[in-house]
Amino acid sequence: MQSSSLMLRRFCCFNATFSSSALNPSSKKKQLVFLGSPQVSASVLDALFNASSSPGSLFEVAAIVTQPPSGRDRGRKVMPSPVAQHALDRSFPADLIFTPERAGEETFLSSLRTLQPELCITAAYGNILPSKFLNIPPLGTVNIHPSLLPLYRGAAPVQRALQDGVKETGVSLAFTVRPLDAGPIIACERMEVDDQIKAPELLALLFSEGSKLLIHELPSIFDGSARAKAQAQDDSKATLAPKISPEESWLSFDQEALVLHNKVRAFAGWPGTRARVEAIDNKSGQRSILELKIITTRVCSTENIQRNEVDVVDFVKGALVFPCGGCTTLEVLEVQLPGKKVVSAASFWNGLRGQKLKKLQ
Repeated sequence: MQSSSLMLRRFCCFNATFSSSALNPSSKKKQLVFLGSPQVSASVLDALFNASSSPGSLFEVAAIVTQPPSGRDRGRKVMPSPVAQHALDRSFPADLIFTPERAGEETFLSSLRTLQPELCITAAYGNILPSKFLNIPPLGTVNIHPSLLPLYRGAAPVQRALQDGVKETGVSLAFTVRPLDAGPIIACERMEVDDQIKAPELLALLFSEGSKLLIHELPSIFDGSARAKAQAQDDSKATLAPKISPEESWLSFDQEALVLHNKVRAFAGWPGTRARVEAIDNKSGQRSILELKIITTRVCSTENIQRNEVDVVDFVKGALVFPCGGCTTLEVLEVQLPGKKVVSAASFWNGLRGQKLKKLQ
């Protein structure tokens, strides 16, 4: 077993050295290349590894394409993507893990052509695939997309769906074409959406279902019948799911509570949702502004809460109660101060030591 530092160096060095099994012309298994980067993609890769090692498997994973190593922890230590790390942990050859900055780099494409993959699978890869990439695998490129296409095409389908408060979503298996997420749909799986589920949880569920859907459909993809049965998308029904920016994370309490609750769920993980509140010492009159990361919320079921001031934040039954637009109320159950751990609303309230709390826009 090689040391992790050596494996990381091998991983970071882009080269065209391939294992003999990947280029063995006598191999009867079809060559598949997987593209993905975050942890949810690693779950798909794991399913492919398991399926490829089962008796009678039609394919093997010939190579993996993922985002370059980056600084992800507080020390900004450069680390492989979760997909790369998972592959290394499962003893996948480091020289078959490719990390191009762009999928259109000619050096990378030359290496991919040498591998002669028959099919490529993408799952949250995070890079645009140009035509010269898509033209390489004869069976095409198939994408796992966490929405019911043509709804929510784009970079943040789960987050935008939760932000919109959808009651149903799903995962689609579709051929990749140059227009973003617009290819023919092979199959899809629907799922009801719980009104408390957050984006990271829903994303994991959808990619887990997408993995099962992919494994089920792979035989039809390999024999060509999937291409014949795939349904073209109705572009007139398409909606977009643009990438989220950090500036969107602020909550505005002039909006209704349900809108804010859905945003908290949608932006959980990254970038999160933030609010400013003012803490006022009743004795000295001293005021301080606090920036809170809002972690968990629910829409208050109690109507017509009596208030002396419309901007005062109360504490009721374990929750910070924020008055919102449309005479609605948002209950905040967990918060986080900058540089601190996530705490319950009760712990935060006790830390105020009797100070009054007011919301700020």
